[in-house]
Amino acid sequence: MTSQKINVNTDYDLICVGGGIMSASLALLVKLVQPTLKVLILERLDKVALESSAAWNNAGTGHSALCELNYTPENGDGSIDISKALKICKQFEISKQFWSYLVEKNLIKDPGAFIQKMPHYSWVTGEENAAFLQKRYETLTAHFMFDSMEFTNDVSKMKEWFPLIAKDRGEDETLAATKIERGTGVNYGNLTRKLFEILENEYDTKVQCNQDVLDIDPDDEVEWSVKVENTKTDEVQHLDAKHVFIGAGGGSLLLLQKVEIDEKDGYGGFPVSGEWLVCKNEEIIQQHLGKVYSKAGVGDPPMSTPHLDTRYIDGKRELLFGPFAGFSPKFLKEGSRLDLFKSIKFDNIPSMFGAFWHNLPLTKYLVEQVLMSHDDRMDDLRKFVKDAKNEDWELMVAGQRVQIIKKDEFEGGKLQFGTEVIHSKDGSITALLGASPGASTAVQIMLEVLEIAFPEEVHSDHGKKLLKELVPFWKQELTKEVFQAQLEVSNKALGLV
Repeated sequence: MTSQKINVNTDYDLICVGGGIMSASLALLVKLVQPTLKVLILERLDKVALESSAAWNNAGTGHSALCELNYTPENGDGSIDISKALKICKQFEISKQFWSYLVEKNLIKDPGAFIQKMPHYSWVTGEENAAFLQKRYETLTAHFMFDSMEFTNDVSKMKEWFPLIAKDRGEDETLAATKIERGTGVNYGNLTRKLFEILENEYDTKVQCNQDVLDIDPDDEVEWSVKVENTKTDEVQHLDAKHVFIGAGGGSLLLLQKVEIDEKDGYGGFPVSGEWLVCKNEEIIQQHLGKVYSKAGVGDPPMSTPHLDTRYIDGKRELLFGPFAGFSPKFLKEGSRLDLFKSIKFDNIPSMFGAFWHNLPLTKYLVEQVLMSHDDRMDDLRKFVKDAKNEDWELMVAGQRVQIIKKDEFEGGKLQFGTEVIHSKDGSITALLGASPGASTAVQIMLEVLEIAFPEEVHSDHGKKLLKELVPFWKQELTKEVFQAQLEVSNKALGLV
C-alpha cells in the first residue's frame, strides 16, 4: 500500500516519542506544572508499556542501592565508594515522593497495584567477598540513608532471611549477607499505565498508538516537524512541536541520529538482550520473599549482577533468577535485525571501534552467555539454590537494552552503563539514551528534562512552589531529620509501612 501524506497544522508544546515510563512521567509533570501546555504522546506499538517498561522486561527492583553491589565499588586503597549509592537512593525516593503525591491527590487509588514492600538483601560467598560486604555495610550504615541495614555471617540468621538460599549450607562455607527491610518491588508496566490513565482522564491527553515516528526535522515556523506514519493505515502526518522528547528506549538512538543537532555526534549503541529463569513450582515460589543480589563474576559487566527475585506480575507472585545476557542486533524487542547496522554512522565509527576494542572481555562474556545451555544456567542458579531442579525452571526472554557508546579522547569510544540525556543547546529537543537504573530514577531524569525544555515554567514562582510539593527532595541537601520525615510520608502514602 502506498503511503498517504497528510499535513497537519496542529501545534504542540511537547511531543513525547515512546509510550513507556519516561514519556508518561515527563508528560504528567508538564501537565501538573502547566496544564495549558499541549502535549502529545506517540507510541509505535498498539499499547503502552510493552517494551522496556513491561513487567517481564525489566528487573522490577526499586533500584535504591540497598542491595546492588555494583553501586558501591571498592577503591584502590580498599575503601568503599558510596557516592553513587547515595545519589541513586535519593533519586528513587524522589520517584516515591512523586507517586505519593499522586496517591494523596486521589489520582492513583491503589498503589499496591504497582509497588510492594520487599526486603532487599545482598549475599556473597568466599572470604574476599565477605570482607568486601562487611566494609560496605560499615561504610553505608555510617550514613543516615542506610543506617537501618543489618549484617550477618551467621547461616542460621540467613535461614530466617532467605531460607531457599541458606538451605543445605555447611559450616565450611564463608557467607555474608545484609538486609534492609524498606526495599520495594515495582511493576513499572502497571505504573506506566496508571500515569497514562491520569493524563487521559484528568488532562485530556491520550496516547496515540500505532504511530511510528520516521523523522524529526527543523521547522521554519515552529521548532520541529515530526514525521509520523500510522502503522495500520500507512498514513503519514507532519506534526509541529515546540519541544520534542525522544524516550523510545533502545529505539531512541536511531531516531536521535536523524535529528540535525551537533550534540548527537559520536554516540553509538550496543544492544544486549536479557533472559530470566522463571520458577514454575508454586511450592518453591512461596519459600522465598525478597530481592537477593550478589556480586558479578570477575571481569563480568555490572549488568550481569545475579539476583534471585520475588516479583508480583499480573496479580501473581513469581520467582525469577538472572539476568542472563543474550545478543540480538535489534534495539527494541519488537525492533529490526538491521538496527545495529543502521546505527553505525561516519561520526560514530571511532566511538564504536574504540568501545569494541577496549571491551573485548564484554564480547567474550556475551558469546559465553549466548552459548549457555539450560543446564549451564541451572548450574548458575544452583550457586544460589543448591537443590534447584531443571524441570522447575524455564527460560523467559526479557527486554532489549542498548548501552551507550560515546566519544572518548583517550580510547576513541567508551561503553557507558547508566542513562544520559542528550539535548540541543536551546533545550527544544531532548533524548534519553541508556538503561539501568532508568525506570527507578525516571522522575529525577524527567525533572532534569523538564528544566532543560521548560526552564521558564520550572523557575517561575508557581513552578518552584509546585515542584517543592511534588518532590520535596529535588535540589535539596538532605539531613537525617528531613530524610526520615519524608520517607515516613511516602511509605505511608504508598502502603509500604
